[in-house]
Amino acid sequence: MNIRVPAFAVLALLLAALPALAQRPGPPPGPPSVGVVAATPREITESSSYVGRIQAQHRVALVARVTGTLEQRNFTEGSEVKRGQLLYVLEQPPFQADLAAKQAAVAQARAQLQNATLAYQRAVSLIHTPAGQPSLVDAARATMLSDAAAVQAAEAQAKISAINLGYTEIHAPIDGKIGRSAISVGNVVSPTAGTLATIVSQNPMDVVFPVSLSDLLALRRRYSGKGGFGSVVIRLRLPDGRMYDRTGSLDFVDNTVSTSTDTVILRGRISNPPLGTASPGGARERALIDGEFVTVLLQGAQPISLLAIPRAAVMTDQRGDYVYTVDAAHKVQETRITLGQSTATTATVTTGLAPGTLVIVDGLQKVHPGEVVVAGPASPPLRASPATLSGAAPPGSAPSANTPPANSPPGKAGTKPGATGR
Repeated sequence: MNIRVPAFAVLALLLAALPALAQRPGPPPGPPSVGVVAATPREITESSSYVGRIQAQHRVALVARVTGTLEQRNFTEGSEVKRGQLLYVLEQPPFQADLAAKQAAVAQARAQLQNATLAYQRAVSLIHTPAGQPSLVDAARATMLSDAAAVQAAEAQAKISAINLGYTEIHAPIDGKIGRSAISVGNVVSPTAGTLATIVSQNPMDVVFPVSLSDLLALRRRYSGKGGFGSVVIRLRLPDGRMYDRTGSLDFVDNTVSTSTDTVILRGRISNPPLGTASPGGARERALIDGEFVTVLLQGAQPISLLAIPRAAVMTDQRGDYVYTVDAAHKVQETRITLGQSTATTATVTTGLAPGTLVIVDGLQKVHPGEVVVAGPASPPLRASPATLSGAAPPGSAPSANTPPANSPPGKAGTKPGATGR
């Protein structure tokens, strides 16, 4: 006899058997695969960047020393002038007349002194005769001395008049670039009229920048055995991102820490030659301008050797920076490190790693300390333009979502849970 089993009953039996089939153990998984790189020494020029301002070494505000009408302006605004060059001329006839009057007063005083001297000499010659009297000698001597003092006073007045006449010509006290003239010819100027024009020196220039006290102490330790701050090389990044082609030296560290910002002022000196020939008006273009903001890079004179690893391998937690390394038994080890300066793709390690140590770069998310892994070469990083290790991306590059800004904690693509990437 044929027994027909309903289709839904067969389906129910199959569904009931599926959990039992799913619980059958499969083959054990093998060790996870990771990509590693060896920590290798690399020649690196250490660099620290700060925001600074260009300052002229000498800055002079031209001011009238006497009151008079401005008659001449003998320079082109914006041109470079030489020390001693005649710039302004004020009206001179009133001062020339005053000097002539004072010189006449000097001549008159000298004549009176000569007459008093002769009178004194006659009184002295008669002192031993019946006509001579000591009182007459004393009076003649007093008159002579008084007239001598009058000559000195008249000469001093004449000298003041000569100085005032000299003030009607305003000369350049330094070499430099002169700015716009604030007062035009024909106006009356005086000591209270304000600045006529300003001259700033051009070559060399100073660059002044604040450094935090902690950074200053770190810089002092870094260069203590290499000649001190005298071995530091200064490079400048201009506002348009270009590197200035001249280098400078550090020549001043302030003796006071700012109580408001906890910073110390440092100053460097750098040459600022003209970019081309002077124009007919005497104007010459130079790369550095007084008051300009620049990025200051402090670099060591000689490169140093540091271990370098991909930045993507560095992770950070509350205790600091660390990496995962693979030991001789193919086990993952958590290794604490101290970072030096880095680029967007490369981190330098000052302590914690030995040359040749295998550092995990690929597969960080799937391993943990003590686990056995299969190590292989890491995938090559994306090519990037070279940059000095200053904690910033190369000049002119636009920051991306994975690129940290300058002087910020470095980012990382693969991050372990509970940790931040460096």
